[in-house]
Amino acid sequence: MNPQDQTDRALTGPLRREAVKKNVAAIHVSGKLTLLQRKLSNVLLLNAYDTLIYQSSHAIDARTLCTMIGYNSNDMETLKQSLRGLVETSAEWDMLDEKGQQEWGVSSLLSYAKLKGGVCEYAYSPALAEKLHDPKVFALINLDIQRRFTSGHALALYENCYRFVRTGSTGWWPLELFRRLMGVDDSAYYETFKHLNAKIIKPAVAEVNKTSNIIVTPETRKMGRAVSDIRFIIKKNPQLSVLELDDGAGVRNEPIYEKLRAQGVSDRLARQWINQHGAAHVAEKMAYVDGREDVRNRVSYLTAALREDYKPADGAGQGAPTSDRAKQLARLRDLVASRSPTQRDADKRLFMARIDTPAARLDFENHGWMSALNAEAIVAFWEDLMPGALTGQGDTP
Repeated sequence: MNPQDQTDRALTGPLRREAVKKNVAAIHVSGKLTLLQRKLSNVLLLNAYDTLIYQSSHAIDARTLCTMIGYNSNDMETLKQSLRGLVETSAEWDMLDEKGQQEWGVSSLLSYAKLKGGVCEYAYSPALAEKLHDPKVFALINLDIQRRFTSGHALALYENCYRFVRTGSTGWWPLELFRRLMGVDDSAYYETFKHLNAKIIKPAVAEVNKTSNIIVTPETRKMGRAVSDIRFIIKKNPQLSVLELDDGAGVRNEPIYEKLRAQGVSDRLARQWINQHGAAHVAEKMAYVDGREDVRNRVSYLTAALREDYKPADGAGQGAPTSDRAKQLARLRDLVASRSPTQRDADKRLFMARIDTPAARLDFENHGWMSALNAEAIVAFWEDLMPGALTGQGDTP
C-alpha cells in the first residue's frame, strides 16, 4: 500500500478488548517528551495500529496530523522538531514472556520519520511494534481524553497508570524509575521527595483525576526514614467513561459509515466518530464540509468540524448566500485583488495575529478571506483598515 493510500488514517479511539487475566506489563517511555510530542506519539500509534506488525512503515497526511494534535497545520518546523524528539526518545521494557522467561529490551520510539509531498511517513522497530500491538503490554490512549491535558507531567502519569487500569495498580516503582518516567531524573532538585511530591506528583494527580477516565491515588513506602518507592492505585472515573468502540456490526450498517469510508476515512475512525457523536451529527458535519467547495483536505477539515462543532454561518454550506452577503463578498474580493502582493501578505499576517482559536485559524488557512467562521471578524478587520470599503460607503483603492 503506497503512502497516499494511507493518508488520513487518523485514529482517535482505543480498541475494545476482553479483560486480560494476567498482569499487564508496561513499556516505559522516557518522560522528557513535551506535551505536544506525547500527543503526537499517541496519534501516530493509533494511525498505524491496524497494520503495525504487518507493514514496515506507515503514513498520514501532515496537515491532518497537525489538526488532530491541535496546532497550526502550516507549522511544519514544530512538527519536524517533535518528530525528531520521538526518534531520539527510547522505549524500554522488562517483562516475562509467555514462557516465563525474562525479557529486557530498548528501542527508539520511532525508528525514522520523514516529511515529503505533504505526507508524514514513519516506522517502528519490529521488536517495539510487536510490543505496542499487544494489549497485554501496551494500552492505546483515547485522543479525546488526551486533548484535555495541559501538563506534560500529568499526561505522562496518565499514560503510565492507564497501562495498568485492568489490574488496579501500577505496582511499586522505585523513585528513580518514577522520576525517569516523569522526565525529571536529571534534576537534583527532584531527588528530594518533598519537592517531587509538591511540584510533580500532587499537580499531576489532580489533573489526571479531574481530566481523565481514571482516578489515581499515590501510595509510598519507605526504606528507613526516606521514601524509596511509589505506586498508584487506579479506579475508573465514573464521570468520564472511556469512549470505546463496539464490534462494528451495528455501526457499519449506518449509511453515513459508507459515506465516510468512501471519502477515505479509516474503519476505526469512522466507527469512533459515529459512536462518539451519533450518526445524525456526523452526517450534519459531513454535509457542512461537502457544502464547502474550497476545502482542500476533506478528512482534515471534517476532523476539525467534529471536534470544534463547526456550524454554517451566513448561509455557508446551505446554498447561495443572501444578496447583501454576496455583494459584501464581491467587494471583499475586489478589495483584496486591488492590494499589492506585499500588502496582501501583510494583511493576512495582521489578521491572523488577531485569531485566538484553532478552529478559526484553520478555517482562515483553508479559505482565506472567504472564511465563514471568521466572517464577522473579517468585516471588522477591513472596517478598521479601510472604513466603509465593504459597505459601499467608502473609497476602495
